[in-house]
Amino acid sequence: MIWAIISSIIIGLILGVVARLILPGKQNIPIWLTIVVGIVAAFIGNWLAGLLGVRVTDGFDWIRHLIQVVLAVIGIGVVAGVYGKKGVRS
Repeated sequence: MIWAIISSIIIGLILGVVARLILPGKQNIPIWLTIVVGIVAAFIGNWLAGLLGVRVTDGFDWIRHLIQVVLAVIGIGVVAGVYGKKGVRS
């Protein structure tokens, strides 16, 4: 159980950082939020890959990981847009 939590945090961090590297511009969100978005993207990506029948394949699961990265990029973009506007008053 504890290893599942630790691995989720590590995978979330990796996915979040990769997503932030892919997105153009600066994302003003804290690292903890990057990790949370990455973890959510990993779980949703696993679920979608399961629906598509590509969750577990022979060798490296490229399609599943690509889905997770795409979801992380979308998630970081949305969260950065919402989080960045939080401090702006009109």
